[in-house]
Amino acid sequence: MRLFREKEWLFSLLVISLVLWLIFLGNSPLRDWDEGTVAQVAREIWRGPLGSMRWLYPTLGGEPYHNKPPLMHLLIAWAYSIGGVNEWTTRLPGAVLTALGVPLLYLVGCLLFNESLPALFAALVYLTMLPVVRHGRLAMLDGTTITFFLLLLFCLLKARQNRQYALGVGFCLGLITLTKGMMVLPLGAIACLSLIADRQFTLLTSPYLLMGIFLGNAPAIAWFVAQWQHYGENFFQVNFQAQTFARLTQSVEGHSGPPWYYLIELIKYSFPWLLFLPGGFYLAWKKRQTTWGSLVIIGTIVYLLTISLMRTKLPWYVMPVYPFLALAIGAKLSEIWQDGHFKGRSLTIFLAIISIAGLGGCVYFFIKKDLILIVMSIVLAISMGIVAWLIKQRDRNFIPVLFSGMYLVLALLMSSQSWIWELNEAFPVKPVADLIRTNVSPGTQIYTSFAYDRPSLNFYSDCKVTATTMPVLQQMLSNKSYLLLDDGALQQINLTGSKILGTAKGFTLISP
Repeated sequence: MRLFREKEWLFSLLVISLVLWLIFLGNSPLRDWDEGTVAQVAREIWRGPLGSMRWLYPTLGGEPYHNKPPLMHLLIAWAYSIGGVNEWTTRLPGAVLTALGVPLLYLVGCLLFNESLPALFAALVYLTMLPVVRHGRLAMLDGTTITFFLLLLFCLLKARQNRQYALGVGFCLGLITLTKGMMVLPLGAIACLSLIADRQFTLLTSPYLLMGIFLGNAPAIAWFVAQWQHYGENFFQVNFQAQTFARLTQSVEGHSGPPWYYLIELIKYSFPWLLFLPGGFYLAWKKRQTTWGSLVIIGTIVYLLTISLMRTKLPWYVMPVYPFLALAIGAKLSEIWQDGHFKGRSLTIFLAIISIAGLGGCVYFFIKKDLILIVMSIVLAISMGIVAWLIKQRDRNFIPVLFSGMYLVLALLMSSQSWIWELNEAFPVKPVADLIRTNVSPGTQIYTSFAYDRPSLNFYSDCKVTATTMPVLQQMLSNKSYLLLDDGALQQINLTGSKILGTAKGFTLISP
């Protein structure tokens, strides 16, 4: 009977997670920087002629691409071959793989807690965390990496009873390496430390584990060797030095922040689950002798400490910590559900504040005339208000109401065109790209007066658009190059002998 119920929950989690990750997946343009870059690399793999080995030696704008191994780019290129090149196919592989992390976390939780309720709550918390859903829907590598890591933990926990599952651990390490390179080091260290804390010393020397590590990492090692043989020292200088280890000691491309940067990120985007996190960690500390308690503590501390000490700071670096937070919060919610003991006053106040904020959002989006976000704000206000009232009544049913409310809020947000809010930071890229594509041959070099390069513009225009200074722009015009100028630059530059091809969104395309 228990096995039947677990299968039911597993199937239900799979369905609702796929719905949330795939709903209106292609309704917004690709964003800078990650999506535009990943899509460009994938398209060049897809376009590569038969026998070109582009799948093994990927390129970006025709130049060797050394940043990350190409597993995700290959999956996207495969999606392009089936459904064409568009936003939906670009995001589809990563979204599906990230969604699979929800039922996987449920399976991991069942093995950790030896009961289904805290595992179910942990999976539902993970399902309704805004950063997990949002970044998992983007054409990025982080959601897929987490899913492979959860599969690794599942194999590791199953191997305690059946050593053959240890083979899967090595293959998961290889998949993580082929997805995000050296991210395998901290995640592998967490898995190893959790084994030591759980006193599974014999598993560390298991022939199945050693064989799995050898076979699973063989493709990744072969890929790195192939790059080294093909590109020589330049590959290691870019992949290992500039794109990996340099991020530990210096701020790459200006992405810096204080050591508490990621704590601020967690505070900003983890509500309402952040309210239950202190209790969850306290419970994990009390249960630190158990497998789940030690894993939560080790995983959270080791990973957060690692990324906090890095000089380069990017919001999505914190993503792998969310499964550990979900496990801690799931355990706390399960304790509340079973015992019915919880302090409700502070929770009631915070959730009432969120409900009031929802009403404020309703007014704001009414002014903006965005119907979906108006409905989202109403749902947020009503659901959080009901949860606050149930908590005040010390009614444990606030938990399913909270899950349902957050799921509906996220579903509405993902149905809108506002879930990628970074698109509002610069000009709309698609109209400008249409202007370029209409007037310029694919692959043409264009110089722009905009402040920085935009990979999404390169992708949509199918040209290389490089940001540069006014003196260089004047020189490039003399050298018969195309220019993309904003209104300010258009007034300053000498256009004698040049032709205006068209304008879009405040930019003018100049032909030499």
